[in-house]
Amino acid sequence: MSNGVHAACSVFELFLGVLLGVGLILLSYFGLIGFVFGGAALAGTISTIVGIIGFIVVILFAYCIIRRLWRCCFGGGC
Repeated sequence: MSNGVHAACSVFELFLGVLLGVGLILLSYFGLIGFVFGGAALAGTISTIVGIIGFIVVILFAYCIIRRLWRCCFGGGC
């Protein structure tokens, strides 16, 4: 039996989360974050922080997708 707590995230929503994380990483990598801040002294630091957050988002959402698909394919229920 379930304890009443159920996350209603579809694989599509989780995939959009991965795309968001990849987008943040790419914005950081190509220096668009620094360009937006106009070369301010903190632009490099902010760009690094955005890149790290993007990496964490990708890892978390990718883990959720893999876990959900594994359960659907090999666990007997979706």
